[in-house]
Amino acid sequence: MTPALIGPEAEAQLDWIGLTEAFRAGHRLPRAEVADSFLYRGADTLLTRSALIDGLGMLVKAATIVPGNAGVDLPTVNGGVMLMEDRTGLLSAVLDFALVTKWKTAGDSLLAARLLARPEATEILICGAGKVAAAMIEAYRAAFPAARFTIWNRSQAGAEALAEATGARVEMNLETALGQAEIVAGTTMAKDPWLRGDWLQPGTHIDLIGAFRPDMREADDATLRRARLFCDARATTLHHIGEFRDPLSRGVIAETDVVADFYDIATGRFARESADEITLSKNGGGAHLDLMTASFIRDRWLAR
Repeated sequence: MTPALIGPEAEAQLDWIGLTEAFRAGHRLPRAEVADSFLYRGADTLLTRSALIDGLGMLVKAATIVPGNAGVDLPTVNGGVMLMEDRTGLLSAVLDFALVTKWKTAGDSLLAARLLARPEATEILICGAGKVAAAMIEAYRAAFPAARFTIWNRSQAGAEALAEATGARVEMNLETALGQAEIVAGTTMAKDPWLRGDWLQPGTHIDLIGAFRPDMREADDATLRRARLFCDARATTLHHIGEFRDPLSRGVIAETDVVADFYDIATGRFARESADEITLSKNGGGAHLDLMTASFIRDRWLAR
């Protein structure tokens, strides 16, 4: 069998709601086996993620995160994705890294928002102005078609560029922006929290995406104390990413404060309980989600 080579052209075959439904189906299968390895060189990271889901397949994804690339007009995140058949282990597809990463990352938080945000929400705040921010606007529009988007970013020029490309508006006063938002997406590379819980209005849903290392956080302790906490997978977030690892180590929150992950969707636990509660979902983006995404992309591409 010749492996499929799937590049950016496959995007025309994809849709965001379909991907979130593929995530639901994937989490009804036996729990994934996952393994991550992290190697660091200063600010640079080499991340290798592997996953096996009985009944779906196997995947290896290697990612390099080199923040300094931005200064020489190169992508900061690069890598490759290999998808293997479930029973034989034969190489099924080699997929474009950026395509899988975009759809996995944004689809992960879109599923959380579909389950936790108030369905009537129309005011969405995107914090950050990079590729993930742009993907989140695209993804949210699939589930919240009447939404109005506001962008906050440390660089006004970056915010204005994304706003012009997407039809959003810019608000450089974060307190004002958070006070108006019904859904907040954090897509920054921050190490120190910028999201202040005291500025959130009741009923807000928060998707935290940016932090991926133990030394990174986007939300402050007040946010975590005010919100009901969720994540895509406890195994790849609680003790691996600073967003939860740091406050857990200091007793700000306990593991039991994380109410549910995607494996709890079928039981109904991954859900909002009241209109006024603040909900927060941490997107850890484990390799099992890459596997589900790559399988979804391959199937759509082969069925075109």
